Amino acid sequence: MEETDVGYSTPAVFALQQAIPNSSPAKVMPPSQRLQLGLEALAGSRSITTLADELDVSRKFVYQQSAIADQALRDAFAPEPPDQQVLFHLPVTKQWLRQLTLGLVLICHSPLRGVVELLRDVFDFDISLGTVFNIVHAAILPARAHNQAQDLASVRVGGHDEIFQAGQPVLVGVDLLSTYCYLLSLEDHRDSDTWAVRLLELKERGLNPDYVVADAGNALRAGQAEAWPHTSCRSDVLHALMEVQEVVTKLENRAYEAMATCVDLEQKQTRYQQRHGCADRSCAGALGVATKKQDQALALADDVALLKRWLHYEVLGLAGPAHTDRLALYDFICAELKDRVGQAPHLLRRLVTYLKGQRDDLLAFAAQLDRDFADQAAAFAVCPEVVRAVFAVQTLPLDSPRRWQRDAPLRHLLGARYFPLCQALDEVRRRTVRASSLVENLNSRLRSYFFLRRHLGNDYLALLQFFLNHRRYPRSEQPARVDKSPAELLTGQSHPHWLELLGYTRFSRN
Repeated sequence: MEETDVGYSTPAVFALQQAIPNSSPAKVMPPSQRLQLGLEALAGSRSITTLADELDVSRKFVYQQSAIADQALRDAFAPEPPDQQVLFHLPVTKQWLRQLTLGLVLICHSPLRGVVELLRDVFDFDISLGTVFNIVHAAILPARAHNQAQDLASVRVGGHDEIFQAGQPVLVGVDLLSTYCYLLSLEDHRDSDTWAVRLLELKERGLNPDYVVADAGNALRAGQAEAWPHTSCRSDVLHALMEVQEVVTKLENRAYEAMATCVDLEQKQTRYQQRHGCADRSCAGALGVATKKQDQALALADDVALLKRWLHYEVLGLAGPAHTDRLALYDFICAELKDRVGQAPHLLRRLVTYLKGQRDDLLAFAAQLDRDFADQAAAFAVCPEVVRAVFAVQTLPLDSPRRWQRDAPLRHLLGARYFPLCQALDEVRRRTVRASSLVENLNSRLRSYFFLRRHLGNDYLALLQFFLNHRRYPRSEQPARVDKSPAELLTGQSHPHWLELLGYTRFSRN
């Protein structure tokens, strides 16, 4: 029998069958001939019966090969599932792995052992813990060089604070206008000498702010006085309000406890009345005393809460009366609190002492606002009170009806001077900082890096400081900060990506 045009040879099949006793032609047929048989069956040029007779196989076998060939063709031309499509090819080099390591540590807050595990489980790549440490350590030298090269003369408002890690203080300094971190130092102590030394080192790099905002820490303020004798250290409004709010909360809790005591005694008296038909004299006496305490506790909590609202909105608010009026109202609040010390001495005595000691530093921003308003009044030939009124309108929310009711008369009064005056007051508002909230914000971000480490080192902090200052903000409530790094906000000049500053070439897709 001659070889057929479909690629299989019947004599060859017979030869294989002879070599393998008790074997059928279908069993000994090689894969290449099975493929040709399946394709011939799919083509339909000859019937299934004819193909089966020529090879001495069953029609069922021919149908099986046809189904296999059909499924293979379907799989070859079927589209890949979306989650299995190759999006792009990544050349994994040693330099790329170093960049990935730094990104995992600094962007993803990963511990060093986490980098080892990720590369092993996701990339099927084994790397030692020492190699990961060496990669991170190699970035410290260029990072510290960038930190030291930054001119700090552009810092106008500083914010200082302290955080602790495993009992050791970390001194923090931030530009409150640009969010640039110029101080991040692990120390053995947080005394005035340590603060003074670090601030003098920064002074040599050009740091000389107009004023600093900080909490009431004595060592911090003493250190600044040694480094910058003529630079004002204003008190943080946020900490003052938190101190008052803490007292208000405790007084409210005490009032609730007094109310609960009265309710319990009233219920007890009601049960006694139902059982005996008369009132319990001892319970009635206790209820009278408890009711009196309840009334006193409620009155004290309400009074202190009202004084706190005055302090928050009238005295320490950005828009408010003149500095002298604020001082008078501040003294009035302190006097009212002092008159009530006898009702809660363990709470109010300390608060009164704190507020009296912080008065001038807390209201320093109001004195500066008075000077700024006087300058703007002279520049635009208007009354300072008109300038204060425009400033107060600008601080109201855009959706507030009161804003537009008060805004219309001012527009009519000022005419063409209204818009440039508003622009000048926007700048005044931008550079008037009352709280060190940005320092607290930075502390919360630092904590997410610190909690994976018990021991810190200034080398690691130098790398972290570099990263935080040169990483661009992906989003912000202030549109001017989006896609800008703190270093760019401080200097007004753009810089390459932080990985490129460390000497790496970033991967980019074609």
